Amino acid sequence: MQAHDKKISSVVHFIGVGAMGGPMAQRLHEGGHVVRVFDSNPQRVEAFSAQHGKQTELSLEQLGSDADYVVMILPNSGVVEEVLFGQNGLVSRLKKNAMIIDMTSGQPNMTLSMGQRLEALNILFIDAPVSGAVPRAQNGTLTIMTGGEAASVERAEPLLSLMGIVTRTGPLGSGHAMKALNNLVSCAGYLIGIEALIIGSKFGLDPTVMVDVLNSSTGMNNSTQKKFKQYVLSRKFDSGFPLHMMVKDIAIAMGLARNLGVPAPFGNLCLDLWSGAKGVLGPNVDHTEVARLSEQLAGWQIPKSNS
Repeated sequence: MQAHDKKISSVVHFIGVGAMGGPMAQRLHEGGHVVRVFDSNPQRVEAFSAQHGKQTELSLEQLGSDADYVVMILPNSGVVEEVLFGQNGLVSRLKKNAMIIDMTSGQPNMTLSMGQRLEALNILFIDAPVSGAVPRAQNGTLTIMTGGEAASVERAEPLLSLMGIVTRTGPLGSGHAMKALNNLVSCAGYLIGIEALIIGSKFGLDPTVMVDVLNSSTGMNNSTQKKFKQYVLSRKFDSGFPLHMMVKDIAIAMGLARNLGVPAPFGNLCLDLWSGAKGVLGPNVDHTEVARLSEQLAGWQIPKSNS
């Protein structure tokens, strides 16, 4: 199909074109939408426009002005709130029937609060955080957890489906709650798996064999399948997702438990360990480096695998 034959279905302003947002915006562009991007890091915008044309660049003053959809994937809900309602916030420029899609790993309570403010302005709003690493953002197979009014989610689904597989989680805020709880489970599985590798390798078990057994047995989880050999046994620790962002997600999950009055002792221990790792190792290291803290506590390093 020639470029001029491409069907243009909507104008999308995409805010946040980092490691995940960049490929997600590209999926929308390749899907036939007019995509214009903004990021607080101008180099990211320049990189996108170098590939897709200068017309894809968006200035701060233009945010929301002619958009059918505004898609945001930002560091946290506080930044989302500032972009929407802060000085020169984009809500003042949105046209009638525009929709805001928040794909940030956000705080459910803040999402609900912003939703109330947007509803009063007759602006449609859904939350649609994602799970999956950069390769899944590139090939459009992310898991997208989507919360909001059924009619709004249905309207956004063709757009979202270009970026991944949409799961409707319920009312507004439910997507953000599910994302945080998913990462809580992921982080707990990672830590217990690392401890097992330390114990087993100190006993004399080959950690590569251990991972193979876990992956063919009931101990299998995402970390045993997609992280241990790739980032821990290789000692590369380069998955591309920083530690501070994972700690943020666990904290959101534990905040949700606290607000609901749900005791979560294992979850709180998980948060303590990941937060401690951030303090010891630094916030910007790869999240898989949490294994180093467990190794330091044990006084034992999991042997490197050459396979």
